[in-house]
Formats: sequence, C-alpha cells, structure tokens
Amino acid sequence: MRKRFGPPAAILLSLIADFAAAQSPDEHAAHHPQEPDAAVSDPASMQTSTMPMSAPPAGELGQMQEMMREMLQPPRKELYPTLIALPEMPPDQRASVEQAANERMTSGAAQMSQAFDRLISASGDNDYGAMQSAVGEIREALGRFDSGLAANRALHEGQSPQTIATDWFKKQLNIAPPAADAAATGPFGWSWSHWTGMTLIAGFGMALLMLNVWRTRRTTQVLAKLAAAPAPPLSPGGSSPISKEPSAFAPRLPENCAPPPPLPLPIAAPATPPSAAVRQVGDVEVNRVWKGELAVAQVFQETPEIKTFRLVNPDGGAIPFRHRPGQYLCVFVNSDSKVVRRCYTIASSPTRPDYIELSIKREGKGLVSALLHAQLKPGDRLLVEAAKGYFTFTGSEADSIVLISGGVGITPMMSVIRCLTDQSWAGDIYLLHCARSTAEFCFRDELEFLQRKHPNLHIVASLTRSEGEIWMGPTGRLTADLIRECVPSIERRRVHLCGPPPMMDFVKKALDELGVPKAQIKTEAFGPAAKPTVPPAVASTSMTAPAPAAPIPPEAVSGSVFFARSGKTALLPPGKTVLEAAEDIGVFIESACRSGTCGSCKVKLLKGSVTMEVEDALEPGDKQKGVILACQAKSAGAVEVDA
Repeated sequence: MRKRFGPPAAILLSLIADFAAAQSPDEHAAHHPQEPDAAVSDPASMQTSTMPMSAPPAGELGQMQEMMREMLQPPRKELYPTLIALPEMPPDQRASVEQAANERMTSGAAQMSQAFDRLISASGDNDYGAMQSAVGEIREALGRFDSGLAANRALHEGQSPQTIATDWFKKQLNIAPPAADAAATGPFGWSWSHWTGMTLIAGFGMALLMLNVWRTRRTTQVLAKLAAAPAPPLSPGGSSPISKEPSAFAPRLPENCAPPPPLPLPIAAPATPPSAAVRQVGDVEVNRVWKGELAVAQVFQETPEIKTFRLVNPDGGAIPFRHRPGQYLCVFVNSDSKVVRRCYTIASSPTRPDYIELSIKREGKGLVSALLHAQLKPGDRLLVEAAKGYFTFTGSEADSIVLISGGVGITPMMSVIRCLTDQSWAGDIYLLHCARSTAEFCFRDELEFLQRKHPNLHIVASLTRSEGEIWMGPTGRLTADLIRECVPSIERRRVHLCGPPPMMDFVKKALDELGVPKAQIKTEAFGPAAKPTVPPAVASTSMTAPAPAAPIPPEAVSGSVFFARSGKTALLPPGKTVLEAAEDIGVFIESACRSGTCGSCKVKLLKGSVTMEVEDALEPGDKQKGVILACQAKSAGAVEVDA
C-alpha cells in the first residue's frame, strides 16, 4: 500500500493514529482474520499476558477490574487505513466499512452528549477535576465522530480517499484546503499576486537595462564627435600654445592650424604693443605690468554661474608674464564704443606656466562678466593686463596658511592651494569655504581629489542654504566656534580672507574674538567695499602729504582737488573720492576694483591730507612715500595729487 500511494499516505497513517478513537474487538478480528479469536477478544490480554484474568467478579472488585481493562486497552485505530485502500475493496467490504463508520458517528455523538452533561454538572459544583475529565471525553468523542464522518464522505461523495485524508491533515495543521490553493494560483503553481510582482520587477529591470544601453550609446556618440572635431586654431604660425606633455586639463591642439576666424566678441585692441612697463606714481615705482593679447584655449562650466576661461600664449610657449598665487589680471572689452576694464583673480598656479585660468562669475548686473559668459569661446583673443595684487602667498611668508573664502572668493585660494600642492609644500593648509549650495560649491571635485593626495591639506565647507540638499557637513556662516574647532591655534597662523564684504565683516569679527592679530590677516573683497558703521573720522585712516614743494594754486580752494600733471581742479565735496572727482572733469586715473583691494588707482598725494576707509592694496612703506588709493581717498580740505 505504501508503494502504491507513496510517502504522503504513510505519513498520514502515522499522524492520524494519535488522533484515532478506540476500535472494537470485532473490527480488530476483521482486520486480522489469521489471529485466533481468543487473541483479539480481549485486547488487554496482549499487554497483560503475565496477569491472566477470569470472569469479572461482582461488586467493587469487578468494577475496578473493568476500569483497569479500559485503561489498559490500546486506542483503536481510525478508519483512515481502510479508506486508503477503498478503491480496491469489494462491495461487501465497503458495506462493512459503512456500518463501522455509522457506529462511530452514533457512539461518538452519544459519548459527546453524556460528556456535556457531566461537564455542565461539574461546572455547577465547581469540580475542576471532573470538568477536565469531561473535556477529555468530549475531545475523544469528537474524534470518533469525525472519523466516521470522513469515512462516509469517502463512500458517498465520490472523492479520492487520499484527498479526504490530505484535507483532514491540512485542517489539523491550519493549512488552507487544496481547493482554495488552486483557485489562487496561476501557471507554474504561482499565485497571481506573485505573477504580478515578478512582472513589475522584470519590467523595471528591462527599463534600467535599456536606459543604460541608451546612455552608453549616447556617450560613445558624443566622444566620437569630440574626437572627430578639430580643436580651434590659436595662431597662424601653427605652433601649439599647450604643453607637449599630455594632460587631462589641456589636450594638445592640432598642428598647422589655420588663422583664427573673425572675433565676434568686441575685444579692445591694445593702445601700445605688448611690453613690460614700469608704472610710476610720481617718483615711486608702483608695478611692472604686461599688456597684450592671450588666446582662449578652453572654457569650463564650473557651476551654473561660474565659468573658467583658460588663456594661452597665441604664439606658443609659456605665458609671457609671471605671476604669484593670489594675484589678478585685468581684461578689456569694447561696449558701446567704450573700452571697459575689469579685474579678475587668477585661479591657476604659477607652477604651470603654459596657461592661465580666470574663473569668472556671471553677475546679475555685470556688463563684462555677462559678455564673457555669453560670447567668449575657444579661438577668441582677449586683451589683458597682468599681473597685479598683493593678496599673495608663496609658502615663504609663514609655515602654515589659513584660507577663508566665500562664494567666488575661492578663486585666489585655489591658486595658492594648487601652487603649494604642486610643490609638495610641507606646511599645513587650511581651507574654510562657505557656499550657498552644493551646486554652487566651485572646485569641489578637485579639492576632494587634492585632499586625498595631500594629508596636510585640510578642507571644511559650510552651506548657507542646505534645505533639500544631501549634505552632511556644517551649515550656516563660518562662526568663531566652527573656526576654532577646525583650525587649532589659529591665533598663531597667517590668515587670508576673501569673499563678499558682508561675509568678510562677519569673519573678521570672529577672528578678532579668537584673538588673531590684525597684522596676520590679509583680505581681498569681491564686490564694492562695505560702508563703515562708525563715523569716517574713526573708521578711516588719515594721511597727510609731505611738506609741499610749491604753494597750492589759488584755484585749489577748500573742498577741492588739484591734479598737478593735468593742471585741472575739481570740487571734492564730503563723501566723494578723488577718483570720482577726476572722472567728473575727464582726468584719467587707472582703476579696477574700486574697493581698495586691487591697487590699480594708486596715486601720489602731493599736498593736503585724506582719509581712506579701505587700504588693503597699500604695501608697507607706501604711506611714507605719500602713495594713496584714489578710489578710497576723501578730504574735507584742499588737496593736490600727481595725476
């Protein structure tokens, strides 16, 4: 039988035996006809052969023997073993099974009724032992009734006995019947919800695969176009201004390139041939400048508002001037038939002399920055004047440097960092940068790369508008607590500060709170200088000219400025600078930043005294020589300048 029905039938036989009710001696004899009648007439004798029993005596002893016989009687098997072989039974045997099933149901129902009565009676007497015994009898009677019911189902409903046995087994284990499983399954035995989930996952995977294939093909097409397109020519001589060494930043341009096309951007032509000149402010040498054309080799989009323009020598070779990290150069463009000049910090390092880079932010009302962003492209030429400025650090000034920047003020800091890391400078370099968002954090990828290569480079960035950003770093302004936490012993270090004036004012107060001496702080403002919050007499620095070599002309009355070389006099009311007075009457004084940080407007004060709100561009010794900044100089009296 086990061979015919397989392991499930055998397992079922062993499991349902524990739940079966007792079997009568007649049924036992029917299942084992080869055994003698005496062997099955009293099943208890099989287990008590060493204690032969005679007929039960009367009285209490007889009752006790009857109870012992019932206790020692083995539990009768259920009808399931017979049901397994039901299809092979002859009709007379099927009738016998039906009779036994009916007896089971009848006796089980009677036993349940009696047990219920005993349970109710015991409940009224609070006899918990009797109640427990009655519950056991109810459970036994229910099992007997259930076995007879299952047999009748197998005989009369036409179902497979194995199916009925399996249903009973699943019911005992609280498993859903096969009919419910079949209704909820689809192909391969999976449920329809399983099929739906797997279909969605497969569709999503296919979409990702197709997207990846499309991106790969698109990237290949773009690279193929870039490789096939010739680089813009820079000079008619055919020599490449880029270094012959391969570089990820500056790919080599093709040789024998044609002359550059006509320049769409109105770039001002130089008034004089490119040359090195010495500018004099009276008898004081101010700066050596180079003025000429550079060619645009490449343009990089650093942030949505900042572009980097790489300039090279149009005749090939190195840039025709030298600069220090942190200096700036001036560019000239034509706008409405007028030459406009603006100064921008050099972001590249002087250790790479084959090119120079300007990282320029497109200002909302910026005339020159808007033109450069919109029109300047590779192949164009740009008139520049370089290099100037004293906001520099080469590594020899101190054994460590703290660079604090905000926004596009990071450009001079990048020149310093690139220069020091190119030379493997051994001192500690601290960069504390404040940006509005991750999208406006310029040079972020390069800084992360440099920090991994140089353990002495320490970078901390803070965002002022971090809502909705995936950002784990500091947020808000660079406070004194944050600076103290990031830079140990900052009071003993040199500090360079560059950024918008409001940001610089806030950081200056924090540095003062940390005890950093003002002599150790170098600043450069990006934007107009902030107005002082205290009276000019307190906030400004007063400067008096040396003893006059000649009397002031009669026309130089109080509240005026006399320009000695031009021979012109202009009114100088309170609040107006010498530079603004010069522009009123057409006297030319070179200027750029108009915030006192670039030094382009240096002139010599011949007579009188002036006050200056900002004098960052003055070098040590300039005041003793009488040099002033025309964009900052104001006076309430009569003054004379060399212009």
